[in-house]
Amino acid sequence: MGPRVLLIVGGGVAAYKTLELARLLRKAGVAARPILTEAGSRFVTPLSLAALCEDQVHSDLFSLVGEAAMGHIELSRSADLVVVAPATADLMAKAAAGLADDLASTVLLATDKPVLMAPAMNVRMWLHPATQRNLARLGGDGVAFVGPDEGSMACGEFGPGRMAEPPAILAAIVARLERAPLGRLAGRRALVTAGPTAEPIDPVRVITNRSSGKQGYAVAAALAAEGAQVTLVSGPTALAIPSGVARVPVESAEEMLAACRAALPVDVAVCVAAVADWRPAAVLDRKLKKTPNGPPALSLVETPDVLAQLSAPGAARPRLVVGFAAETHDLERHARAKLERKGCDWIVANDVSRPGVLGGDENEVRLFSEAGVEAWPRGSKAEVAQRLALRIAEALA
Repeated sequence: MGPRVLLIVGGGVAAYKTLELARLLRKAGVAARPILTEAGSRFVTPLSLAALCEDQVHSDLFSLVGEAAMGHIELSRSADLVVVAPATADLMAKAAAGLADDLASTVLLATDKPVLMAPAMNVRMWLHPATQRNLARLGGDGVAFVGPDEGSMACGEFGPGRMAEPPAILAAIVARLERAPLGRLAGRRALVTAGPTAEPIDPVRVITNRSSGKQGYAVAAALAAEGAQVTLVSGPTALAIPSGVARVPVESAEEMLAACRAALPVDVAVCVAAVADWRPAAVLDRKLKKTPNGPPALSLVETPDVLAQLSAPGAARPRLVVGFAAETHDLERHARAKLERKGCDWIVANDVSRPGVLGGDENEVRLFSEAGVEAWPRGSKAEVAQRLALRIAEALA
């Protein structure tokens, strides 16, 4: 018998893509048993879903035939992987809260199998604090995510919230099915920060930096590949969410700190994000215009120190806290000073003045700790991330 997935189809316009996903699954030799929510049936028909899955469509929690044999329990454990596509805001909220008022939510609560969700919703619903809290909670519970993508939506708005395309969801499914059941970080929870922050000056302008987020996303992917449950708190980037990682998008340093605190407790925190050190003391409610008097004077105040606050002693402190230092000169002196000042366990420092590092695909770092310093060879950011993930696994073993 080949691999099997339980395919839960939520109620959203993106449900039409799930028909193509079902076709691709069958073509790849993966059996798909469908569950169609009542809302999902408003967008795709049971007949079309059954035809493409080549299996009976399940939808009624109180089916006299199915529930006579405890059908929701049998369904929840009949597959190797549970896939929710589209994962609507409502389905995510139910799963995060542990609600069970229909067949889909009951199956999600009763399953002991891995869960992969492909979120799809309006951009404002996706960015709403409630959805982001649910995303972080589900990620902490071990739910993996693929997407959402950024682009135009059926509602006419543009932004993150589009369901990932069927080939991308298929690739994530295959990766989950082929993954070894236990990695070196299986059972561990990890928090990763990545990308820049953006501190608003007015509704148009921000204070930010040149961080691409590539190294942080690579670290999140490497930790997930080792079996960790990863929450990625990310500043503004155009990067795709790594498979098996729950991303929480933020903009400012204050938002990043709040999202990090919401993700605790974790075993390891890796702070790769380039957090702005300062923000305007006051944010203007309208665009700052040029005047004959010349450029305005900006009064700046310090932003919250995310790394230092995560490193502070206390019950919620991760067992291992890793910071990153992007330097342009005196790398070793600045890295050692940062290690002592922040109170973290390790500092991974790199010289961003070197060609191809800032915004590029390669990196060359040194790892600073109380034990000394290690110089790692230059390589791709993915290779640096894999080496760091192995060191983290050794430290937590």
